[in-house]
Amino acid sequence: MTTALTCRSCNAALNQTFADLGMSPISNAFIKPSMLRSSEKFYPLHAYVCSSCLLVQLEEVEAPTEIFNSEYAYFSSYSLSWLAHAQRYSKMMITKLQLNTNSQVIEIASNDGYLLQYFQAKNIPVLGIEPAANVAAVAEAKGITSLVEFFSVSTAQKLVHQGIQADLLLGNNVLAHVPDLNDFVAGMKIILRSNGVITMEFPHLLNLIQQNQFDTIYHEHFSYFSLLAVEKVFTRHGLTLFDVEEIPTHGGSLRIYLKHQENNVISIEPSIAALQAKEIQAGLDQIETYANYSAAVQATKRKLLAFLIAAKDQGKTVVGYGAPAKGNTLLNYCGIQTDLLAYTVDMSPHKQGLFLPGTHIPIYAPEHISVTKPDYLLILPWNLQNEIIEQMAMIRTWGGKFVVPIPEVTVMA
Repeated sequence: MTTALTCRSCNAALNQTFADLGMSPISNAFIKPSMLRSSEKFYPLHAYVCSSCLLVQLEEVEAPTEIFNSEYAYFSSYSLSWLAHAQRYSKMMITKLQLNTNSQVIEIASNDGYLLQYFQAKNIPVLGIEPAANVAAVAEAKGITSLVEFFSVSTAQKLVHQGIQADLLLGNNVLAHVPDLNDFVAGMKIILRSNGVITMEFPHLLNLIQQNQFDTIYHEHFSYFSLLAVEKVFTRHGLTLFDVEEIPTHGGSLRIYLKHQENNVISIEPSIAALQAKEIQAGLDQIETYANYSAAVQATKRKLLAFLIAAKDQGKTVVGYGAPAKGNTLLNYCGIQTDLLAYTVDMSPHKQGLFLPGTHIPIYAPEHISVTKPDYLLILPWNLQNEIIEQMAMIRTWGGKFVVPIPEVTVMA
């Protein structure tokens, strides 16, 4: 007997499909050469939308402790554009909140210290909370104190007992990774000082729908947020949104600003109402918008496969750039293996020499492209396409072209 699914935000029954991407392995479960002949776990990659609160979400098919383990392969510092984004943010928040040596900055899911290093450089006390021990160790080597655990009410209570609370509490691309959403947000309420500020960044569901970014759906991302849906979550726990920015990262994200409900010093900016109106105009308050999404996903699959098959029939070679989680969703959903994509490359040495989960496509260093001189370079982390096109401009010397798969297949000389 199948257990009924319930919304992780409001506990209503989940029965409306948003996008069913079939069976897929965990997106960052890269394969070592010695394990290529071993069995591999596949799980349903089926996104639902709650008919009550309109939160798009996956069921929890694997425990977070299994996903964010001691061999977690994602290190934030290997993207130069992401580091630049982090540096701009730190500079802005130091000025906006007048942070100094008496302040406390806490980042949830602090990864390898990619962001906290910029606050630390200004002698502002920092604390990272990061569940992946191997990634946190890199931050520790930079001198950034890192607590290795999943953030929760228990974590917040422990830190408050030690006299630690945040003037600035931040989380970049972590909210989507949280299976127990209510416990997580309740913990944020506890750890935030009375006059403190929270900022959270996450991909905007409006862009996922309008630009067909279905490949950002993967098992590490339990939830997908609109402003309308995320506001309900935080309001339930006594936290108030007072500002929001639309930012370009990850194909279009939101940065939301929050305060304690009891904080009457900070006023609510017009940006909140303006973005709510934009989402309503786009139909994000209507269940039909979500129910109709699958058709666009299926069309993109057909177009990408048609391009790759045509290239193969013409004797052309296609290789990939990047080994991001979104790429693994795309490749597994489309059934693309080495017969259509010979290999991919990635700047991270932690991924080089491994194979993509499910498809078993090998990962090399970027220099390998100059050796094989492919006709097409398929950019899997399409959100970084400008950075990658600049970095790999040399493929034009032999007539190579770039291919971006999302929102639909686009070939660029």
